[in-house]
Amino acid sequence: MKKYLLLFIVIIFGIVIISRLFYLQVYDTSAQISSENNAVKKKFDFPQRGFIFDRNGKLLVSNQPSYDVMVIPKNAKPLKSKEKLEFCKLLKISEEEFDKKLEKAKKYSPRLPSVVVPQFTKEEYAYLSEKIWKYKGFYIQKRALREYHVDHSANVFGYIAEVNNSIIKKNPYYQMGDLIGKSGVEQEYEKILRGVKGVKYQQMDRFNRVIGPYKEGIYDTLPINGKDITLTIDATLQEYGKKLLVNKRGGIVALEPATGEILALITAPSYDPKLLVGRERSKNFTKLWYDTISRPLFDRVLQGEYPPGSPFKTLTGLIGLQEGIINTKETVVCNGSYNYGGKKPLKCHHSRPPLAIRGAIAKSCNSYFATVYRRSIEKYPTPQEGMDNWKHHLESFGLGNYMGYDLPPGKKGLIPSAKFYNRWYNYPKYKWYATATISNAIGQGEVILTPMQMVNFTVAIANRGWYYKPHIIKNIKGTDTIPSIYTKKYNTTINTKYFEPIIDGMLEAYSDGTASYLRIPDIEICGKTGTSENYTKIDGKRVQLTDHSIFIAFAPKDNPKIAIAVIVENGFWGSRWAGRIAGLMIEKYLKGEITRTDMEEYVLKGSLEEEYAKPLSGKPFKINY
Repeated sequence: MKKYLLLFIVIIFGIVIISRLFYLQVYDTSAQISSENNAVKKKFDFPQRGFIFDRNGKLLVSNQPSYDVMVIPKNAKPLKSKEKLEFCKLLKISEEEFDKKLEKAKKYSPRLPSVVVPQFTKEEYAYLSEKIWKYKGFYIQKRALREYHVDHSANVFGYIAEVNNSIIKKNPYYQMGDLIGKSGVEQEYEKILRGVKGVKYQQMDRFNRVIGPYKEGIYDTLPINGKDITLTIDATLQEYGKKLLVNKRGGIVALEPATGEILALITAPSYDPKLLVGRERSKNFTKLWYDTISRPLFDRVLQGEYPPGSPFKTLTGLIGLQEGIINTKETVVCNGSYNYGGKKPLKCHHSRPPLAIRGAIAKSCNSYFATVYRRSIEKYPTPQEGMDNWKHHLESFGLGNYMGYDLPPGKKGLIPSAKFYNRWYNYPKYKWYATATISNAIGQGEVILTPMQMVNFTVAIANRGWYYKPHIIKNIKGTDTIPSIYTKKYNTTINTKYFEPIIDGMLEAYSDGTASYLRIPDIEICGKTGTSENYTKIDGKRVQLTDHSIFIAFAPKDNPKIAIAVIVENGFWGSRWAGRIAGLMIEKYLKGEITRTDMEEYVLKGSLEEEYAKPLSGKPFKINY
């Protein structure tokens, strides 16, 4: 039996080896093509990148033709002085620059193509194509560049740029000179938008001229164009938001509560996306990158981290109701400040009759929410247990971590934990209590959120306790679904019944509270003003600057169609800038027109440029609600 087993193994191995040799010699011609590289040129046929549309079908981004001058260093013969000078004039570059590009191409690969000069126009191509045959090893490669049909939303779109060596090493699909999405949806949906390159094998004669397809084109493949995508944003709302933020620094983000779709995402200052297209792209990007004052490449909605201020009181109230340490009828007395532990009082602009939770939201009473917060922490045997329970509730609103939306940049913000404060106060050597963290109650202290996180908790309130992850993708052509992560419902730890008194308080803020003069006719808006204290370090000292203006809102009260968060840096107080902008954006989206033209005129003509130009040591005007 053993001798047959040995014979059987030998036969099997023989069959495998013979089959492999037959495949390599008859079917697989890659080695043959490689051996004929001197006579065959591999040319890529680049696909059209997918178009980008807004939620209403408006074309936002398409393509325009562009032409790169390429070189295969191994095939390029040295140019005589006169030839080189003529060629450089043709390419509109200096001889020194030409030498550097050629040397870089050789280092990348003597046999593979590299870009010498990218992105010639159609007019320039017509002239180049008549001359390029004279320069052996050089040829023209057609590509597609982006064409933008709007001058806004650069932070949403991102841009495309040439790949670098690190990208090429990680992903063999790309070669030197290829373009790839950088930031925004161009990066997030790169594989969908880019398509698949086609390949043509061309037979060359001894003068490096194309004489026809290799093997009659049997190995050629056609390009597959990228898929079009539809975004959730409303282009009209985006454009309007951009106008409202002229001469201001800040951000606007609006979501559809029922779906988590991003209706608007505006950051200011920003830039025209057309600046990062064409041969001036690199120079323009450098200017934008080094503008450290206005920071146009910094997305304040996704990357800006701010103390949320008074809008956070809505969450303090919800946690208090859920924990059972306050009810809707119990009132708290406010004498203009909250005094605790012999420390500096927490001041409050409200010093009227005692308030229950609805009125406390509408009037933005610091004393009320400091009381609720302190009880929430002190309900538990130790402040550490109370703090971690408080953090657990807030995390259920999507706070304190990355949101998981489909845009590349983002920040986690900060919801402090017991571990955080144990480190801060060097526990157990020094103990800490709820009073040491009382500023958290009103969205100051150590709490930090991004505007995207602010609008997300606003959506959860509008929906009475649940939300979908914010997302920018609405549809991918040829598919019926979007990633499942954006169709999964997330529930908060707060019982549904506790949201109504908070929502009533937000509604009352418009009828008889801090936003009463911002009312929009015929729209029930539920909102909350906020002032975020703004600090920086100058010469190692903590210096207070002019407060940020913050506002959150949703509308209408029942079956809400839009939720919004607005921040205007150094905007003094919530209703001055952010509240007005939020109201105008809501009316624009729901009505399609503006009736509060007085408010619109104030915002459009208003500017904070003087405020931004002030010396950092200047003492700010401060009001806290």
